[in-house]
Amino acid sequence: MKQISRANNILIALLDEYFPEYATVWGSVTCPTSLELLKTYAFPSDILSASQEQLLEDIREASGGTEGVKLMNDMNRAAGRSVGVKEGQRITRIRMLSLIDELAYFEEKKAEIEAELEAVMNTLQLGTVLQSMLGVGSIISAAFLGEVGDISRFSNWKQVRSLAGLNLVENSSGKHKGKTKVSKRGRPYLRHMLYLAGECGCRCNPEMRAFYRYLRDRKSNPLNGHQAFVATGLKSCASSSTLPRAAKAIIPARRWARFDCNKSPAFLRYFSCDSASAGTQGYTIQPVADRRTKGSAGQAQLLH
Repeated sequence: MKQISRANNILIALLDEYFPEYATVWGSVTCPTSLELLKTYAFPSDILSASQEQLLEDIREASGGTEGVKLMNDMNRAAGRSVGVKEGQRITRIRMLSLIDELAYFEEKKAEIEAELEAVMNTLQLGTVLQSMLGVGSIISAAFLGEVGDISRFSNWKQVRSLAGLNLVENSSGKHKGKTKVSKRGRPYLRHMLYLAGECGCRCNPEMRAFYRYLRDRKSNPLNGHQAFVATGLKSCASSSTLPRAAKAIIPARRWARFDCNKSPAFLRYFSCDSASAGTQGYTIQPVADRRTKGSAGQAQLLH
């Protein structure tokens, strides 16, 4: 991924220097169609010197027939008003072609590694268990197992949180009481993986998304987007650390969600969902007594 990002950034920097208007034509200048056209039309002079028939044919061939006259006109307009550098284009073209080849190579290797990784995870019982939670795929589950190792050596998921360096610490001395923040005294890749787990979970898992919205919108100590993603990832970490020891996939009937229906209907203290059930489909809401105040109707649980 670092090599792909590096090659993308260098290519974009070269285009900004020699053909800055090129970016106005594309949503992403490193999309497959754009990279294929850059092999022939890297500079405004290449576009203006080419015949319209040849340019249109190359566009349709590079895009597989999805682009045509509109893209050709946009490229002609961008080339006609370009203010890019005209010196040194020969060596820059060689460098651009080299970067495009690098991107193709690394993308191919990335696809091979991801396919092999998915095949390995599908053969592991732990992989199937972890991926039973929406938002956790083969890459996240493999990264989690690779960083954490044998989960049975942890008696509590909070130990995994400390391993990632996401445990809270307070900078205090004497009468001075500083702010509370995460320690970051742990494995940075595991922290990054948990952030991605929270981000992907919010996109794919309705219950995790509701928990994220609660963290953002609550009146007391609302979190910003980055903090809420990390907190949601930690909630995913709690399930990921517990499920493998039970050797069971997530089943909604075995886990229930509590929320305060008076303060925030979106609050889900515990979340779980399997691949066949999304959100709260198939659940009914029934009031239950609060543990501290018996008979309270302010708490509810989701039952299958």
